[in-house]
Amino acid sequence: MKSIILKINLALIILFSFACTDDSSTNIDQPQSIDDKVETLLQQMTLDEKIGQMTQVDRAYLKSTEDIKTYYLGSLLSGGGSAPEDNSPQGWADMYDDYQSIALQTRLKIPLIYGIDAVHGHNNVKGAVIFPHNIGMGCTRNPELVKQAAQITAAEVSGTGIDWTFSPCIAVSLDERWGRTYESFGETAELVSSLAEAEVTGYQGDDLSSPGSILSCAKHFAGDGGTLGGDDQGNTVCDETFLRTVHLPGYQSAINSGVGSVMASFSSWNGVKMHSNKYLLTDVLKTEYGFEGILVSDWAAIDALPGDYKNDIEISINAGIDMVMVPDKYIEFITNLKELVNEGKIGIERINDAVRRILKIKFKLGLFEKPFTDRSFTSQIGSAEHREVARECVRQSLVLLKNENSFLPLSKTSGKILVAGKSADNLGYQCGGWTISWQGGSGDITLGTTIYQAIKNTAVNPDNVVYSLDGSDIQNAELAIVVIGETPYAEFEGDNENPVISDEDVLTIANIKSSGVPFVVVLVSGRPLNLGNILDDCDAMIVAWLPGTEGQGVADVLFGDYAPSGKLSFSWAKSVSQIPINFGDANYDPLFPYGFGLTY
Repeated sequence: MKSIILKINLALIILFSFACTDDSSTNIDQPQSIDDKVETLLQQMTLDEKIGQMTQVDRAYLKSTEDIKTYYLGSLLSGGGSAPEDNSPQGWADMYDDYQSIALQTRLKIPLIYGIDAVHGHNNVKGAVIFPHNIGMGCTRNPELVKQAAQITAAEVSGTGIDWTFSPCIAVSLDERWGRTYESFGETAELVSSLAEAEVTGYQGDDLSSPGSILSCAKHFAGDGGTLGGDDQGNTVCDETFLRTVHLPGYQSAINSGVGSVMASFSSWNGVKMHSNKYLLTDVLKTEYGFEGILVSDWAAIDALPGDYKNDIEISINAGIDMVMVPDKYIEFITNLKELVNEGKIGIERINDAVRRILKIKFKLGLFEKPFTDRSFTSQIGSAEHREVARECVRQSLVLLKNENSFLPLSKTSGKILVAGKSADNLGYQCGGWTISWQGGSGDITLGTTIYQAIKNTAVNPDNVVYSLDGSDIQNAELAIVVIGETPYAEFEGDNENPVISDEDVLTIANIKSSGVPFVVVLVSGRPLNLGNILDDCDAMIVAWLPGTEGQGVADVLFGDYAPSGKLSFSWAKSVSQIPINFGDANYDPLFPYGFGLTY
């Protein structure tokens, strides 16, 4: 009997050992899928921990860094100008790692995800390379170049530890009075969709967990570029067919490219605020388009909904917002959201859905395995190699509007060259808004090459290149390069019912014209401006848009090292009264049509 029992036991042991080594078996040591990891973590989370994951706070408004741990915060951000005291790549990386170390002291050790508006390079960080704004990149018509610029931006963002850029803006801008026109690639859905796909792919790479890849955010969903009168955060009035034909294709393209987040728009569609529009946010974006990432609110945007703050939270979360950019009153937000769940006004499944999306992205980014800055990227920030790509972006973005009697290209051996205009030697002006600070600035706000410096670099005899702010001192020049345009602005601060050349610039042009010196105008601008008589007065005109830090790219075109190839991504009106004017209008009669651009 004992021998029979021993044989049975031996057989069971052998069978059990085979079962344990069978590849089809499941055990705790086998790798879990990301979905399984998310569910395992979600089941361990308290309501407080879940709500914390849905909360995004601007670092400048933290009452204490310990609040990251106390409230289980899921995300921090830096709004425009919200920088550490040491605004260097190293300073940013140290700051990020300090915040992350606090988040990892929580019970479940869920890492932070950190967001920033890196919209034309890592533009908040001093010393980072600044690319042309989207309006210029749209004129390149070059998806591969847009992708390359995004890859470089991702690498520089990674060098500061940050994981998430609120970019690209894939608005189809239909009215240049809008203060965010320069954030748009152009006025057609086709162009915007093509370049949105390229930029998302550049940021995120083939795998979000790969070194140098960051999370991309398509914004602002939806219709932000179509508001009446170009009013930022205004009302887009159109039927659903127009919305789907013009304003939504860019999001379809971004989702097809795997974009991991989408930001809702401040604006309204036919009077309904987007942050409360469950049909578009949930039924269309999440269900119909199959978007599985994070839907994040814009800066304190839920506050603009009708009703009190608690009601704003209820409406926006139930509409489909997963993470709320608070950005300051986070304790009030957390308290109210918890009350709404306990009162049954927001279901726990809606909370769980939001948290699943957030955790899934964090796992995809590899934040649980590698939560701290990859310092191998820090030294690359602002590198010569990165600047060379930005210089190429500048070259390809410039649009030649006029070149009478082949005035351009200029000779590097010309006699005395006068450079005039307020925008000629001002790095802040040529970078525009969203550079170091929200609204941008004037002067040497970061590292780069002004257009005037670039001209001196290019001329065979740099001593022959002289400068006059208003063009009143001609200094016996043979020819002049007059650099004029807009001063920096961002968002609603840039809304302008009368986008024309400033009186200061008109005076500079008049001074040059009265001297009889032949001249080329270089326009530094975030949108097409009404040119008045300037187009008739000058011998040549180039639109440089907002080229960023690499002004050498402008000189490359002026002196013929690179022939202009840019094509207008926006129609250019004959007068302000003609605005809005867009390709495909029934009575389309612009000064320069969409797609216009001369070359040498």
